[in-house]
Amino acid sequence: MEALNHVLLAGALTLLFALLLGAASSRIGLPFLLVFLVVGMLAGEDGPGGIVFDDHRLSFFVGNLALAVILLDGGLRTRFASFRVGLRPALVLATAGVVLTAALVAAGAAWAFGLDWRRAALLGAIVGSTDAAAVFALLKSAGVRLGDRIAATLEIESGANDPMAVFLTVGLIGVVLAPTAAPLGSLALELVQQFGIGAGAGLALGHVAGRALPRIRLGAGLDALLVCAVGVSVFALTNEVGGSGFLAVYLAGIMIANATVHPSDDVLRAMDGLAWLAQAGMFLLLGLLVTPHELVEVLVPALGVAAFLMLVARPATVWLCLVPFRFPAREVWYISWVGLRGAVPIVLAIFPLLAGVPAAELLFNVAFVVVLASLLAQGTTVGLAARAFGVALPDRAEPLSRIQLAGGHGHYELMEFDVEVDSPVCGAPVALIDLPPGARAVAVMRGGAPLAPEDAGPLAGGDIVAFLAPESAIGRLEEMFLADAAAATAKRHRSFGEFFIDADAPAADVLALYGVRPPAYVRIDGTLGELVRARLLRPPAEGDAVGVAGIVLTVAEMEGARISRIALRLPRGGPPAGRPR
Repeated sequence: MEALNHVLLAGALTLLFALLLGAASSRIGLPFLLVFLVVGMLAGEDGPGGIVFDDHRLSFFVGNLALAVILLDGGLRTRFASFRVGLRPALVLATAGVVLTAALVAAGAAWAFGLDWRRAALLGAIVGSTDAAAVFALLKSAGVRLGDRIAATLEIESGANDPMAVFLTVGLIGVVLAPTAAPLGSLALELVQQFGIGAGAGLALGHVAGRALPRIRLGAGLDALLVCAVGVSVFALTNEVGGSGFLAVYLAGIMIANATVHPSDDVLRAMDGLAWLAQAGMFLLLGLLVTPHELVEVLVPALGVAAFLMLVARPATVWLCLVPFRFPAREVWYISWVGLRGAVPIVLAIFPLLAGVPAAELLFNVAFVVVLASLLAQGTTVGLAARAFGVALPDRAEPLSRIQLAGGHGHYELMEFDVEVDSPVCGAPVALIDLPPGARAVAVMRGGAPLAPEDAGPLAGGDIVAFLAPESAIGRLEEMFLADAAAATAKRHRSFGEFFIDADAPAADVLALYGVRPPAYVRIDGTLGELVRARLLRPPAEGDAVGVAGIVLTVAEMEGARISRIALRLPRGGPPAGRPR
């Protein structure tokens, strides 16, 4: 009993120290995940903690369980609308991109460490995929709002590329251990099986769970545990039948999230806590597993591999894979930079250790240095890079809470917004606020007491307004309640354009109003939204821009797959020369 208490006390104090240090370090931009990893190293045998831990099997088990929970949480936050703009490029990056990245890293590792091609290729496979835990956590905490295309591409890629990385790692372990027996046919069949069974099981079981879970009401905390149990069951069952549990649990989460009645805000908050617990436990344990003095021996060449991955292999791969999808250069550069490595490479590096691959310790240590370098260099600059590459969208005010109405068939929600002193709605009576279509104010909370909207008078700072509104109205409401309205408006104009126009306006009338005469091959007989969509040649997303005879039309707001508002930017000096002003 005393030994158990010692273990519990050591674990709790380590986690507490990591959380307190993470809260302090986040102010200077260090990601929590990096802090968890470093605290685990400090608690290990080379650090002041002095804990000797080398149980690779336990680490492998905990890592897989934690990744299942993290992928489930990521899937629960992914809407089908994201697939419209991000699915195809993400799948290319998750398959061909992983192979190409692994091949390029293998070439660099073979030169840096003098490895034969088999072990170099195995190292490339281990670090070839981005990490869901790192991507989901750091995009959420970056402090910037990204467009749907970039966010969806990064998140779907990280959620779907694990099967290819696992396949390459396992296949290359077989090649290293038995170089004369490389059955390419069976390896290809295994890849198809991993993806096929994983996708089929995830979609089918997720669809069933999405229909069944809303009928089972246990309370917010228990509902989250129920969702978590379903997700882990999907993960384990899919692995049992030979599919990719990682892909299955991510897709199951997406299916549950996009069911007619999707999980409540309370369930998502509880799942967020479970995902953070999984990430903390996994990174602390993986930090314990490494022996820091062994890292020093490989530090310089391993940092060279990390730099080659971040600055050469990842950018080259992203540029080649995204050529068919017409991404703007600034978006390609950003996606190239946010190719975060995290727990997945470390978990994959345990595979060779368990299989008894020669020089497996070297591969593990190099993978660990690559992860540290990625979290330190890329993880700390996610928000800075978004602003530097010009892909950060104007801010919006997040609702305090969102509750889906059971009788609203998944379309209507009850949402609350805090009134800031310098927001556009402060000082205005509710009746005079131009609400988006379908939105209706139902209550104003002032000083802890509810008021009817018509009795509340002008809204004051500190008020909380509850709305009954369709999900499509949330973007407009977020703009209305954003603090520092003048600065937000100026930033929005700098990002998008000087004038905002309804996308259903006739394109010919709008262009004529600004004195623009497009070439004959540009059709303007439809709406402004149809003109932008036709010129883009890809599914539109907020922030997309096209040029028409000297002016720039930018997608300023989307409602599902429909463009709802367009921003118009005139060339410097006003309308094109010789045109009416």
